[in-house]
Amino acid sequence: MKKKPDRQPSDEDIALFREAVKGVQPLSHDKVEPHRSPPPPRPVQRERDAEQVMQDMMSDEMDVAEVETGEELLFHRPGLQTTVLRKLRRGQFAIEAELDLHGMRIPDARNAIALFLGNARSRGLRCVRIIHGKGHGSFQKLPVLKNKVNAWLRQRDEVMAFTSARSVDGGTGAVYVLIRRN
Repeated sequence: MKKKPDRQPSDEDIALFREAVKGVQPLSHDKVEPHRSPPPPRPVQRERDAEQVMQDMMSDEMDVAEVETGEELLFHRPGLQTTVLRKLRRGQFAIEAELDLHGMRIPDARNAIALFLGNARSRGLRCVRIIHGKGHGSFQKLPVLKNKVNAWLRQRDEVMAFTSARSVDGGTGAVYVLIRRN
């Protein structure tokens, strides 16, 4: 490999350069700050995947017997302490959030529950109420959403237990839901 000759600028070149830049102020640094900072990265595909999982977890298939309008709902995972279930049934947990499904169609209600429960768990909430109604305003006065909520909540891993609310909190038209701690 051929070595480049070590050329030093002549005195004439140095004088010419100094004349050309004589009014210029030197910069304190050579980095230029952007006029706005870039947005933080967002895991869009992971969010889509999580949404799809939520949709898939709550099917419309009902293998649970149809529930009549006045019947109380009650479900708990194995291993849940009896005292905790008793407190839930008595409404002794503070209701930290509420979702009202009145007037919603089945697909909208399913999406609302999935988002509501996911949000409640991520916020560290312990007990929430879901108002599904008694079905008095539906065709043949049957509780369509009540039956769906009963099935959907059983399919959700974050749901430890649920029971129909006390009459002052909606009775058989609402449920208290106990959410698994993170």
